[in-house]
Amino acid sequence: MTDKNISGRNDGLVLDRIFVRGLVLPVAIGAYDEERGITQQVRFTIEASVAAGVSPKGDNLDEVPSYDDIIKAVKAIVSGGHVDLVETLAATIADRCLADKRIVSVLVRVEKLERGPDSVGVEIVRPRAT
Repeated sequence: MTDKNISGRNDGLVLDRIFVRGLVLPVAIGAYDEERGITQQVRFTIEASVAAGVSPKGDNLDEVPSYDDIIKAVKAIVSGGHVDLVETLAATIADRCLADKRIVSVLVRVEKLERGPDSVGVEIVRPRAT
């Protein structure tokens, strides 16, 4: 993915984006022994670029991807049990977002808030596979 796509542009077209920022959830995550059997506070940021031309024709939620759907997906994924790597969690969230054909790319940031100076984690960007 190029910087143009990350900024919400694709082949000269401006793409709309939906986002979730600052979603903090308790997550069973970590590869180290001391991280097993506990939850850690994890902050999520997700920004999804929407395909050109996807916009509501009326005032109908079903016509556009929803940030509520993204939040529900994150909650469902983290409720699925322990995950060792933040990279795995971020990739799973990205895949779930890209399952909506109206989303053409997604940025996912996963930050552990209890490890490190402020936060540590990963940020990934994934385009829809062509």
